[in-house]
Amino acid sequence: MTMNLLKQIAGSRLPVTFYREADIDQVRVLRAAGLVVALVPSPSDPLSLSGSAAAAQVLAVTQKGYEELAKFNYPESRPPRWRSRSPRITARLRSYVNRFSQSSNARDLPQ
Repeated sequence: MTMNLLKQIAGSRLPVTFYREADIDQVRVLRAAGLVVALVPSPSDPLSLSGSAAAAQVLAVTQKGYEELAKFNYPESRPPRWRSRSPRITARLRSYVNRFSQSSNARDLPQ
């Protein structure tokens, strides 16, 4: 679950702020592991180290954090979507070439 939050943080525009108690606890774990640089407020009751913190703000993902993400193949290695598509001019040229070759092939066939 914490690695999913690290993936989310790495894919977000930083700094990113978390307000839910579960997310704040996960940010504490990531910061303690040295995977992120974060501002996490101390608990509201410092004597018992309990109470909810208002928010946690992640400022950066550390090099160690990126190395951990690389172990999970993040970011996934896939080509950008724009490379898989042909530009319009190339697609039109291909359609003209295909039409021309089909019509010339029809004339060359024996009857």
